[in-house]
Formats: sequence, C-alpha cells, structure tokens
Amino acid sequence: MTTAIIIVFILGYALIALEGITKVNKAAIALLMSTICWALYAVGGFSVADGGFEGHEGLSAIIEHYLGDTGTTLFFLMGAMTIVEIVDQHGGFDFVTNKLITKSKKKLLWKVAFVTAFLSALLDNLTTSIVMVMILRTLVPDKAERLLYAAIVIIAANAGGALSPIGDVTTIMLWNGKQLTATGVTSQLLLPSIMAFVVPTFIMSFFLKGELEPTRTKYKLRNVPITAFRRHLIFVLGVGGLCCVPLFHLVTELPPFCGILLVLGIMWTVTEVFHRDKAEDDPSAKRVTFVLSRIDLSTILFFLGILMAVSVLNQVHILSHLGTWLNEVSDGNHYLITGAIGILSAIVDNVPLVAGSMGMYPIDAAGGDFGVDGIFWQLLAYCAGVGGSMLIIGSAAGVVVMGLEKISFMWYMKRISLIAFIGYIAGMLTYWLERLLFF
Repeated sequence: MTTAIIIVFILGYALIALEGITKVNKAAIALLMSTICWALYAVGGFSVADGGFEGHEGLSAIIEHYLGDTGTTLFFLMGAMTIVEIVDQHGGFDFVTNKLITKSKKKLLWKVAFVTAFLSALLDNLTTSIVMVMILRTLVPDKAERLLYAAIVIIAANAGGALSPIGDVTTIMLWNGKQLTATGVTSQLLLPSIMAFVVPTFIMSFFLKGELEPTRTKYKLRNVPITAFRRHLIFVLGVGGLCCVPLFHLVTELPPFCGILLVLGIMWTVTEVFHRDKAEDDPSAKRVTFVLSRIDLSTILFFLGILMAVSVLNQVHILSHLGTWLNEVSDGNHYLITGAIGILSAIVDNVPLVAGSMGMYPIDAAGGDFGVDGIFWQLLAYCAGVGGSMLIIGSAAGVVVMGLEKISFMWYMKRISLIAFIGYIAGMLTYWLERLLFF
C-alpha cells in the first residue's frame, strides 16, 4: 500500500504541474490527492511500527494531529493575507511603493530583490511575499512583465528567510530545537543567502530592457480620500504587528498564528472605528468584511491539500526512510545530504523534511558537525529554505505568489527553476569557502 500512496502522490503532483494543459484547478487536484492518500492509508493495514493505527479512534487522532499542524499554517496564511490586504486597501504601502519607484526595469528588479530579502529576514518569507506582490501590482501594471519580478520575490524571500532565525518556519524549528543560535544563523548564513538571490537577480536582469511607464501611488487612484494619519496608522499596525508576531510567539509560546489573529483583531477594530459613520455595505468603507471577500480561497485549499498529502508520506515513514537512504549513499557527506534535502524540498514541503532530519540526527553535546551551530544544521537551514525556490510549489512563498499572480507551474519551471538552482549552488559554494577560510 505504501507503493500505491507514492504513485497517487506522484500522479497528483504531475497533474498539478500540468495545470496549464489540463485546465483543472490545482486546488482540486491537491484535495483529491490528499484524500485518496489518506483513504489508502486507512485501508492499508499498516502496523503500528510502520506508522499504522489501532481502531477508529487511533486513525482520528492521527488525522487530527496533522490537521492541527496544517491548520496553524493555514490560519497564519489567511490572517497574513487579510492584514496585508487591509493595509493595501488603506494605502499603507504607498510609502514603500514610492521608495521603489524607478523608470529602469533593471534597477527596480535589484530594489525588489534586496527589499524582499530584508523584509523576509525581519518578518517571514510568506508574509513578505504577499506584501511585495501587492506593491508590484502598483509598480508593474503589465502582467507578463510582473511575473519576472514575482519570481525574484519568491527567490529573495526564501533566501532572506534562511538568514534569520525567524525568517522561515524551518529556521524557527531549528532555533527552538536548540540546533541553531540566532548569532550562528545570521553570521554564517548571511553571505550564502545573499548569493542565493544576488546571482539569480544578476541573471534575470539581462531579460529586462527599457523603461517602465510612469507610476502613481494607489491612494491617488482611489475615489475615496484617505488621510495621511489613517494611512500611516494602518501601515504601522499592520507591518509593525507582523514584525512583533515572532516576539509574541517567543514570549507566550503560543503558535505564530495566534499572534497573527491578535494583529488582525486589532486592525479590524480600528478600521471599524474609522468607518463607523458609513453603512455596513458601503464599498468605500473598505471594511474587513469587504477585504475578506478578496482573499483567494483556492490558494488556501491548495495549501491544505498539499500539506495533508505530504503528512501521509511522513506518517508511513517514507520521508525518514529517504533520509536514511541519503545518509548511506552519500557516505555521511553533509553537503550531499543537505543538498539533496534542499532539492527534495522543492518537491515536498520542507517542514516535514526538517522535522525528519531533526529526529534522525540528535544534537551532539560534544560539538562537531552535529553540535549546536554545526555544519549539518546550518546547511540544513540554508538548503531547506532556499531549495524550495527551484519549483514554484516548493515553498510557502512560491505557493502564495502562484495563487496571487496565477503563475503556472510550467512557466516557472521553464524560465526560473534553473536560475534558482544556480543561485542555490552559488550559496552552498559560498558557505563552503566560508568554512574553509574563516570558521
């Protein structure tokens, strides 16, 4: 039955990749794939040792466990998308947009890359991707041109997330698990992460020629006047609140989505006060109920299907067996192991891959490659984070940009995957040189 689960996953993945040909929404395929995989698991007769269950209650407990983990990601995503949309509807990103405005297409590409990486390290790659796509819609009205900028957002967001302990789910996992320290991540992964997006940006800059059309800020295009005070307050509450989510998580030890919901609740209350003199159904009020109608629910459902399908692979130990096999064939070479995990993270979610690796290799109290801030853990943080850029569905940032901009899997693979892979290798080489010369 394990073979059947793998076949269903591969077929589902292939249909998602061929969405442009089949014309079937990827969310529908993801939901079918996850449901069939779980059905095969339920009737598969797996032993407890092989990830099986005992009785109906055991099966329900397993599904609820994974659904709980998936739900935290989905609520985080929905909350972040809503917060960013609220800020955008009230003109909060106009300040950032004005700073990015330039006539040169190449100059804009470099600005977008560095701003995305910087914000990703401060916020997280998922939230940053949503913010930057909203800004790009103002700066680059032409959809065909905007796709290249959206692609560099994915690459730079994942690279920026890897250089900070709060920039990516996997770095947060390794940080909380004591495999990494904040100082170790920032100091030793800074240059590799920069190379991971600078090299692709340099290559992609040759694809852009000429100048952009003059851009006006979005609040000037709206029919409803938005005061500077409201615009700035909404921006501070939204972006400032998102910046404080990691701190909220560390202080309270509650899941990050709780911090997101707190920020959303505050912003919802403030905007209701702003528009209390307008009718409930007045579209000019930009109430949160209006903003919620603009959230792309199909992206949320796609995320649900993908994460739940991968959870089946994790439950029947396919991912952990794969990790063991990698360790054997690579003869313990950390660069080969983590490099392969990075490539694999472009295909399946990097969270269970990192979780599996953390379970396979305990922290070595004596130090060395598996000690705190050891080579293996730092490479794992870099590879699992940056490797997801090689396919558009290989990272949370890629999935959300795919949904927002309707980028097809094949378009990204044909035009961007090789460029992202070159940046990925460039970062690994930079890390190897760092270890050789300085550490």
